[in-house]
Amino acid sequence: MKLKLYFTSFFLLFSCLTLIAQQKYTISGYIRDEGSGEDLIFANIYNEANPAQGTTSNEFGFYSLTLPEGDYKLIGSYLGYNDFPIQLTLKADTILDITLSDESVVLDSTITVTAERTDENVQSTKMGTIELSMETAKKLPALLGEVDILKTIQLLPGVLASGEGTTGFYVRGGGVDQNLILLDDAIVYNSGHLLGFFSVFNSDAIKNVTLIKGGMPANYGGRLSSVLDIQMKEGSDKHFGIEGGIGLISSRLTLEGPIVKDKASFIISGRRTYLFDIAQPFIKNTEFAGTNYYFYDLNLKANYRISHKDRLFLSGYFGRDVLDLQNPDRNFNFNMPWGNATATLRWNHLFNDKLFMRTLFFFNDYDFTVSGGQESFSFKLESGVRDFGGKLDLTYYASPKVQVKSGYDYNYHIFTPNVAEAFSGDEPFIVDPEKKRAHEMGVYGLVDWKISPLLAINVGARFSMFQQVGPYSSNVDSSVYRTLEPVKTYFGVEPRFSGKYTVTENSSIKAGITLGQQYVHLVTNSTSTLPTDLWVPSTENVLPQWGLQYALGYFHNFFNNSLETSIEVYYKDLYNQLDYSESYTQTVDTDVEQEFISGRGHAYGVELFVRRTKGKFTGWIAYTLARSIRIFDEIKGRKYLSGFDRTHDLSIVASYDFSDRFNVGASFVLGSGAPFTPVKSIYLMGFNPTLEYGLRNSARLPIYHRLDLSASYKLSKPNKRFESTLVFSIYNVYNRRNVFFTYVNPETDALSGSVELKSYRVSLFPIIPSIAWNFKWKSKPLKKKR
Repeated sequence: MKLKLYFTSFFLLFSCLTLIAQQKYTISGYIRDEGSGEDLIFANIYNEANPAQGTTSNEFGFYSLTLPEGDYKLIGSYLGYNDFPIQLTLKADTILDITLSDESVVLDSTITVTAERTDENVQSTKMGTIELSMETAKKLPALLGEVDILKTIQLLPGVLASGEGTTGFYVRGGGVDQNLILLDDAIVYNSGHLLGFFSVFNSDAIKNVTLIKGGMPANYGGRLSSVLDIQMKEGSDKHFGIEGGIGLISSRLTLEGPIVKDKASFIISGRRTYLFDIAQPFIKNTEFAGTNYYFYDLNLKANYRISHKDRLFLSGYFGRDVLDLQNPDRNFNFNMPWGNATATLRWNHLFNDKLFMRTLFFFNDYDFTVSGGQESFSFKLESGVRDFGGKLDLTYYASPKVQVKSGYDYNYHIFTPNVAEAFSGDEPFIVDPEKKRAHEMGVYGLVDWKISPLLAINVGARFSMFQQVGPYSSNVDSSVYRTLEPVKTYFGVEPRFSGKYTVTENSSIKAGITLGQQYVHLVTNSTSTLPTDLWVPSTENVLPQWGLQYALGYFHNFFNNSLETSIEVYYKDLYNQLDYSESYTQTVDTDVEQEFISGRGHAYGVELFVRRTKGKFTGWIAYTLARSIRIFDEIKGRKYLSGFDRTHDLSIVASYDFSDRFNVGASFVLGSGAPFTPVKSIYLMGFNPTLEYGLRNSARLPIYHRLDLSASYKLSKPNKRFESTLVFSIYNVYNRRNVFFTYVNPETDALSGSVELKSYRVSLFPIIPSIAWNFKWKSKPLKKKR
């Protein structure tokens, strides 16, 4: 009797839940640009009566919104577009692919969408997350006219340039290696051209950039400080187009168009410098005849919509720097090529209107080679890192209030240390250390839950594993490991949490806690990622880095969400931080693992951010007050400022549209100088002067400040099939001689024989004007074949 009652009760409960579920229906589909067919990222659809009943499209434009049966007034808005209200009667599950045009638009007479809800910074659980469009970057002044997304993010709070004019960046007191840089989900290990002065990212090929520097969700792992997620354009599936530009040092050209209209498209984008090519006639009669330097990038991407539920993407990047020094008179040559190559194959699948899957395989390769010789002497040095891996991500849209994500990622690393060979006549000198190999895996799960109209949380966890494998010969116990035999294994549990509490309609308080592990490391004495720097894995000698970050912020919007403001405070504990010992001298036959020392660190700060997003006048003010400290028992001074400590950092960015054709931009930066280790004294050891250094990073360079200006003028009226623009920019307007580095030189007085230390300051960039011509052409939309 009890068993019968139990089954009867269960059946009635199940029937009620089924009845309730049947009264809810789901609207799902993709949101795309009408003109090009490109997916719109982070688009929103929501109920005007209850904005909590809304959803955001993912990074591939897919959205899913489940609502009870009934009548709704859905609102959509887009920056620069009119809001559009519409009454909608929801009676059944609906698949609705939405296209958005350049003008205020009604979509299928029902729904309008936004590129980003204007109060997203207040209402979401995201902390320290900033979306940047390429249109914003293109309106700002640029060094030598080269639009650079990495230099743009350096103008944001909590992000510091690693040096004058360089693309390397520090985030919240972390090193350059603690930033995870992704290009279509493939890791980019060296993001700089020309020794870091230009980034490898061609602005014409980039679709979207997301910077996460606090509250990192569980689907990201492997780095401690930040994630810079860069997505390439997909190419128009409606029409053919050509875009490019000609500048002082480089030119760009992009081709895009449909392979099959409305189903498949491609984009090919290239860039190359030619400054030294132009200079060849002027140096052909000098001792440097034949010397050249150039870099180039090539981005490729193609996609195919197999069906409404399936889509394939194939993307790739290949870039190189080539430095070729020649001195025919002395029979001397020096060649140094280096660069990145990445490839990603992705399959998106929709199981149903609530479950989205992303599967991808990736490859990336960074290699550095230097070779040269003089007369009978020759040498060659090689190093690099290569990855093979894959990812699987599932997103379940349970309801407008609950979104669940889970996934798995795997990466097989091959690290090539310095492999060197040299010949003097017939005498060889060969250094061929073992390559280091490792598996890196991660499994994660997270829930984004709007608990109430006031409270929302994003909670998740990541389980990571890193395993060094053979072939390998241990330098600890002389053990020899076979291919893929485990040498050393590390595990990590990484909980993640962020939450939002709404104070008023226009303000909220957010908090976040992030614990992360990092298994690959870049230990460098330079301020930016140079091609000679070595990436090394965690091994039996090198422990993984790990860190814990706490963050708290207040967010408030004014004037109908046109003015965004925020203040965030953070504190980071960092463990197993790596540095070189003070006695380290770089040689190719030394295993750098033996020269590492391990310590800990702290970083804390306050970030203020004010941004205007609407109107003719846009821009932001970013100020950071911060401290970054390292503690190493083996280093003199023990507790010292890290090389990326900046007490004060201020950025002011502004852009004003005088008309549809004329725009001016400006950026001003002011910050504390970088710490450095000063020379304390000099003494003679025999007849050789020897320098004695003071405490680590106990002195600072002078204050850094610089003003840049730009102006752009469209030579043709907007919305024409062919458009061209002249861009003028001035870098370092008032010719500030900012110090890049200092050095001392011992000089001996010829009369007295005394040795005196003289200090010198080196500055790189004076005032630099530049001009560029950019153009864009697109064909008429293709007609579908019947």
